Amino acid sequence: MTATNMRYVLLQQDSQLSYIEMPADYAYQLSALNLRLHKEISKLTAEDIPSLPRAIAECDQLELLDETASITGGLDYINELERSFAMLKENHYPLISLLTEIRALQAQLEQWYEEYEESQV
Repeated sequence: MTATNMRYVLLQQDSQLSYIEMPADYAYQLSALNLRLHKEISKLTAEDIPSLPRAIAECDQLELLDETASITGGLDYINELERSFAMLKENHYPLISLLTEIRALQAQLEQWYEEYEESQV
């Protein structure tokens, strides 16, 4: 994928950074979802609530200089996020609302990647 199609969302948890490669049109949605999850996660009553990194930046280009760092694909990240919230033993607001938002972005990304792959044939 070319850098013009992609944007990067930087996430931080404690001193660890994660780099998420997103289609440019959806990077803001991931950042907004992350902010919403942080706002609502304290309202969850389930045990084993996943710990979430915070979105700290977005950028159009990213060159990693640390050889141990890696870039995570947006769909891989959102799939893992969905799995971690779907495992919670809670079936009321705000979890249902949060899962709906996660799954909506997940569906949009799946469609984007499918269309992208078709355009590359």
